[in-house]
Amino acid sequence: MAEKAPEDAFPDDGYDYHSLPDWDNDFYNESDILAFASALSAPDSTSPSEEDLLNPKRPNVEFITALNDWKPVHRSVKESQESSHGKKKGKRKKKAKRGKDETREGWTYSIVKWPLLILAMGWLLCLTVLYLITRFYIFAYERYVTWRGKRDRLRKSLRQQTDYEGWKEAAQELDHYLGSDKWKVDDEYAYYDDRTIRRAMEQMRNARRKAEGQEDSRSDGVGRQRPVERLVELARSSVKNNFAGFENPRLYSQTYWGTKDLVQHFIDETATSLKFLFASKQITNEEKRDLARHLSTNFGRTALCLSGGAGFAWYHFGLAKALLEADLLPNIITGTSGGALVAALLATRTDDELKKLLVPALARRINACHDPVSVWLFRWWRTGARFDAVDWAKRCSWWCHGNLTFLEAYQRTGRILNVTCVPSDPHTPNILANYLTAPDCVVWSAVLASAAVPGILNPVVLMRKNRDGKLEPYSFGHKWKDGSLKTDIPLKSLNLHFNVNFSIVSQVNPHINLFFFSSRGTVGRPVTHRRGRGWRGGFLGSALEQYIKLDLNKWLKVLRHLELLPRPLGQDWSEIWLQRFSGTTTIWPKSTLSDFYYILSDPSTERLARMLHVGQLAAWPKLKFIANRMAIEKVIEDAREMTRPDTRPPSQTREKRLRNVLSAEDLQTLLEEAQNNNGTVEVPSRMVSAVTEGDREQQERSRPSTLQRQDSPSVTKRWSGWLGSISGGSSPRLPRGGPSMADLRPPPQQDTRRGSFMQEWKRQSQVFWDEDASEAEDEEGDETPSEAASEDGHMLEASGAEEDEESEATM
Repeated sequence: MAEKAPEDAFPDDGYDYHSLPDWDNDFYNESDILAFASALSAPDSTSPSEEDLLNPKRPNVEFITALNDWKPVHRSVKESQESSHGKKKGKRKKKAKRGKDETREGWTYSIVKWPLLILAMGWLLCLTVLYLITRFYIFAYERYVTWRGKRDRLRKSLRQQTDYEGWKEAAQELDHYLGSDKWKVDDEYAYYDDRTIRRAMEQMRNARRKAEGQEDSRSDGVGRQRPVERLVELARSSVKNNFAGFENPRLYSQTYWGTKDLVQHFIDETATSLKFLFASKQITNEEKRDLARHLSTNFGRTALCLSGGAGFAWYHFGLAKALLEADLLPNIITGTSGGALVAALLATRTDDELKKLLVPALARRINACHDPVSVWLFRWWRTGARFDAVDWAKRCSWWCHGNLTFLEAYQRTGRILNVTCVPSDPHTPNILANYLTAPDCVVWSAVLASAAVPGILNPVVLMRKNRDGKLEPYSFGHKWKDGSLKTDIPLKSLNLHFNVNFSIVSQVNPHINLFFFSSRGTVGRPVTHRRGRGWRGGFLGSALEQYIKLDLNKWLKVLRHLELLPRPLGQDWSEIWLQRFSGTTTIWPKSTLSDFYYILSDPSTERLARMLHVGQLAAWPKLKFIANRMAIEKVIEDAREMTRPDTRPPSQTREKRLRNVLSAEDLQTLLEEAQNNNGTVEVPSRMVSAVTEGDREQQERSRPSTLQRQDSPSVTKRWSGWLGSISGGSSPRLPRGGPSMADLRPPPQQDTRRGSFMQEWKRQSQVFWDEDASEAEDEEGDETPSEAASEDGHMLEASGAEEDEESEATM
């Protein structure tokens, strides 16, 4: 791959950093950076107090911390005494060993450990050399046997394209030359059920056409099932994740562009039928809402997962640019380490801003490695880390659009950002920070934590934004580090929180990229040997590659489970090889040897232009697969948004429904009008909020059958209850169509007997002695608004459907 991108790959203004949105705004203030620095200097065991954070430079305050993140804060008594008496100054301290509870070590473990470790490491080295030789053989086989003549010229033309439309035409031309058009026309294939797909497509098409003909009518005869009802049943049965294998990646691994014609027709018909159903007048809005929720649960959602990889992470920009230009960028984005920085940029900017940012001029803002060698080498010797966390916090603020929290980023762009962080202690579980698990956490602090590789950046403290807008430590001031050490691609957590079952993984980790090998081809990159039915490098070459790779994995697991691996920098490094690094479709841009040299360097404009172009080239073969998936998913998600009962923010809905409780003055006015009008009164509209019929039904279901009497209600509540008791013993009637007084009054107690006038006057006069106690109880929050009503008071209970609608809006 050449070091420069094609000259016509980007317009001229793409190299001018003045065209970048907010290019001259750093998005940070010194008080927030000072709060972060104070949290970093606090002891690891306890978080700094609020007074320490507000006065970080006050005198007579000393933070005691470790020399670095791998040396203890406290020393033993013996070591302290030796240091105070000046004994054994020249003797080095021994390294801490693993405890007996951790390794269950005995004399056999001590004897066998090192010989077994040396033997296993030697065999791993031999397997690695054999693997490299095997891959070189496969490369030579494909280069000199497969790619020759016109086939090679068409392939080179495919790689020289600068836009997706040109690449698509070149891919179709190569497919036509290789004879893949015949494969598309033939419906049969071993990796999906073509009969079920064809039957479902035909029945869905017939039902849709009949339903479209009856759009103006409501029935199709007495006792017969309407076509629209049949179409709903077919949608519920067919719109599922990988139904009958129609989303099998092998269906897209036989051609450079496209898939079976039958599969394409099924996807197009499914999207068309769903659009008709959600726009039809033959089904109610509630039925549409239930259908959209059912389909969303079964079909699942799509997520873009960006791996770590230090300087290799800039290839993610090319992938994101390709998805954005094709309008296929998912709303759920996760990133780890270097990928977290790219994910933060994607999730905190709108589409219009991203189209202006994803250009070579963006290299102007990639300046984290600005320190010369003389500076960072001294820092590494003193602190054990090459980079300074406070300096990175300032530079990272621009990428995260200031101090946005995960919730604020979601509200700004509608995209769900996820960042994986690993705790510095071995007991706390990993965290996938997003707007559900950590809504108040500041995005840039999570990005720094996810990039804190031991030896590169020391573990940092996550920061949260309080109600005053000030920053303070998150999660007791615990420190966090690089998420790729344990969970580079958090697929399980994404499925748990957001029902993600289709993942687009951009994998650029240099230690993993070498081992990505698809012996039977991958999406958009078929095996050209034997017209796509062969194996890369022949069967023997692919079999040898698979065996060596599995044997490498086996011995790495042996070293991990027997606890033979040492822990340099205090970290267990086995998970960087043994975790899952792939997804439903995995994209790995083709890197060069120079990328290893610049792995911890800022890219120039020319280098970033090349990485953007290479990232696009790697993403274009996957776009058709992703587009077919998103064609159905977008229809379902749009339907969920359209059919929600209240599209206003939850805060506005809550303010409206808090109006349901009538004040004491309103009750007194209603009672006086009822007495003057012989029991009939009209309730003004300002006193009753506009509640829906569903809310009234929910109120009837949630209204308690009995209401316990309070020990000491207030004066107004007692007088209003007494006046109601002497109004004739019956509830005043309201005009027809409005709420009756029974709706405003809680159910009576079982004992409805009332005393004489003097007894009632004596009971009401007690309030002058116990009023203070009653108000004190109300201020302590022991009573809810519904419980504080008197026996004959009047109230509209708050709607119980608010919580359901807020949770529905969150999904």
